[in-house]
Amino acid sequence: MKSKTGVLPLLICAPFALLYSATILAEDYTDLPAPPSAMPSLSESVYYLTISVNGLSDNLVVPVTYRAGNYYVDAATLRSNHVRLPDQSVGLVNVNALPEVTTDYDQAIQQLKITVPTLWLPEQSVEGGGQDMTRFPARSSPGLLFNYNLYYTSPRANSDSLSSWMEQRFFSPYGTLSNTGIYYFTSGSNTAQQDGYQRFDTYWRYNDNDRMITYQVGDLISNSLTWSNSVRMGGLRVARNFGLRPDIVTYPMLQYTGTAAVPSTLDLFINGYKANSTSLNAGPFTLTNTPYLNGAGEATVITTDAQGRQISTTIPFYVSNALLREGLSDFDLSVGVLRQDYGIKNNAYTDDPAVSGIYRYGLTNKLTVSAHGEAVQDLYLLGAGADFTIGRWGTLSSSYSQSEKEATGHQYTTGYSYYTSAFGLNVQHAKRSKEYRDLTAVLTEGRLSQESYQATLSSQLFGEGNGSFGVGYFDIRAYDSTRTRLLNLSFSRQIWQDSSIYLAFNKALGENGYSAQIQFVMPFGTNGSINAGVQRDSNGDYSPRVGVNRTAPIDGGLGWNAAYGAGKNPYHQGSLNWRGPYATLAGGTYGNEGNTTQWGELSGSLIYMNGGGFASNRINDAFIVVDTEGYPDVPVKYENQIVGKTNKRGHLLVPWVVSNYPAKVEIDTLQLPANVTTPQVESRVSVKEGSGTIVTFPVHAMRSANIKLRNTDGNPLTIGTWITNEVSGDTTISGYDGLVYFTNLGTSNRLRFKQEDGQLCRVEFSLPESQTMMATIGPLTCQTDSKG
Repeated sequence: MKSKTGVLPLLICAPFALLYSATILAEDYTDLPAPPSAMPSLSESVYYLTISVNGLSDNLVVPVTYRAGNYYVDAATLRSNHVRLPDQSVGLVNVNALPEVTTDYDQAIQQLKITVPTLWLPEQSVEGGGQDMTRFPARSSPGLLFNYNLYYTSPRANSDSLSSWMEQRFFSPYGTLSNTGIYYFTSGSNTAQQDGYQRFDTYWRYNDNDRMITYQVGDLISNSLTWSNSVRMGGLRVARNFGLRPDIVTYPMLQYTGTAAVPSTLDLFINGYKANSTSLNAGPFTLTNTPYLNGAGEATVITTDAQGRQISTTIPFYVSNALLREGLSDFDLSVGVLRQDYGIKNNAYTDDPAVSGIYRYGLTNKLTVSAHGEAVQDLYLLGAGADFTIGRWGTLSSSYSQSEKEATGHQYTTGYSYYTSAFGLNVQHAKRSKEYRDLTAVLTEGRLSQESYQATLSSQLFGEGNGSFGVGYFDIRAYDSTRTRLLNLSFSRQIWQDSSIYLAFNKALGENGYSAQIQFVMPFGTNGSINAGVQRDSNGDYSPRVGVNRTAPIDGGLGWNAAYGAGKNPYHQGSLNWRGPYATLAGGTYGNEGNTTQWGELSGSLIYMNGGGFASNRINDAFIVVDTEGYPDVPVKYENQIVGKTNKRGHLLVPWVVSNYPAKVEIDTLQLPANVTTPQVESRVSVKEGSGTIVTFPVHAMRSANIKLRNTDGNPLTIGTWITNEVSGDTTISGYDGLVYFTNLGTSNRLRFKQEDGQLCRVEFSLPESQTMMATIGPLTCQTDSKG
């Protein structure tokens, strides 16, 4: 038998050995163990971490392999985080071995931080604080519109007369068909105006909003450039129409491209005023959608990172709305016959076909080129021009045109413009040879001016807020050696609150005399103003004038004005106008003591659409009809302004809608009874030009009731019993004391449920048609159903 004495000493010594080891590891019992390393020094381990690249993380936890001091991450994960890899890379990739890439393990948040060159990161498009013009496709409902304006005059020294301007318009998603004209009637023969109907324009027009093209057949006006002229024609017109897309900016805007090393905040200041503030991720960015600008200015871009470090960049700029953005084109082609004696004869057109066309193209953001052509019978005209910016110092324009009609004619034009927020200068010069002709000369059988100069200047001469000063000089020379030179000076300034003073001076150079005016305007109330001033004519006669007026509110009401002028030619005038929901009525008197004229006017619109008729104030462009599906007295807002309430048919017409603009239309439900349901209360609506559309907001009165139900034995229903409304199909469960709540009730209602004994029970009750508030009904005792 072996002795056990050898084991006992080991057992006795073991605690002392452990104590000795602890003493070696810690010199004092208060010492802490040494902190762990950034990553345990194992030969290979897999950890589950989040990945951040240049401070941005998607917060997804992914496996990361740590092997021999390097970090390995799946190639797909790296690519999704914008880390560039060789095309053939698959599976695990050694991040530490990638060029220009650094790593750092953050143990506290369990994240592997990767830093890559900022150019690897995706470019960001940053909003610069411009107007958000999200596109809403324009729409139109079929309908008919009749605009009218009746005007009656009764002068003391002449015959009474009545005129009626009218427009008949049919509109639909396929365009608008419009006819305008005026009917004259006079009570006597002492007038130069001939009685009868005078037609103005008849045309069909279709707007392709997606392609920004307008097609027009009938009477039309050709488009023109700054150095050409428009003419009236009858025929076909195809033209670019940027007005169909207000979400598109046609001219080059301020753009700035930069790089953020880490996530930052970007602040944009335009001419010292903060325009926008937004957040940036690390990487390159382009500043777009800056506020609409025109002229010279200075933009400051400030980026601030999380630690408060700032980088400020100042960018001088010049923006000209006379140019087109690079790659954008504009055109107009009009083909037909020239129209003569417009407003005098109904159907006076030339026999020979004519054509007029223009074309503009944004070659770069600094250069826009243009071309123009005209032709009729033996007249041909071609021209070319350009508009370009000269750095920060404005815009230059130049053109040359040549015509052929019996002889060759030439036209040269040059121009320069420069604008800032406090200063504006525009100079234009045109020179033509005596043989130069265009389509307007064919109609008038005359010549254009030989040479013309025009210069205008506007300035806040005494600093911002201290008034605006304007100068205009116009010099026109004709081929008959006559010359007209005009000089205009003006100054306006706000003097206190909203009151203002206006001064003007006009002089025909080379002639005796001058005219001048000083006027003071002081507003009062919401829509009223008082004005007083003195005018001087070129003969040196002075005329003191005073007036007071109040415009009728846009949502309806009374307006009026009265004025008196003294001096050599005294006069007086006074009028009242009432803007109602269906028309505008006005009337008044004007003249002097020996010759006064009384007048009256009635204007408005009649519309037929969606099977119903409407009367409204005159509709010049587009309109909408709000439909609440028969629910009356619902307040309606257009662009956040109350415009009225729906009528007894649940309709309200808004007559002053701007076409192609995505306006906000909403109903105000806060004033409606609690039992009314409105699944939709707001809509963005864009209406086609010259059209109308219906905007529907379903509004329905909902009958609701708390109903106390009893079993056949008279006791309340058991809590949790299912009850079904057999009329609507709605179901609910009973609460305490047999109480149930139902909505969507009718005038006659029938409820069904099962008792605890399995018997099927029914109760019936009625609600009045006029019920608007929640009712409390019961207790109702059910009757067993033999069918159940």
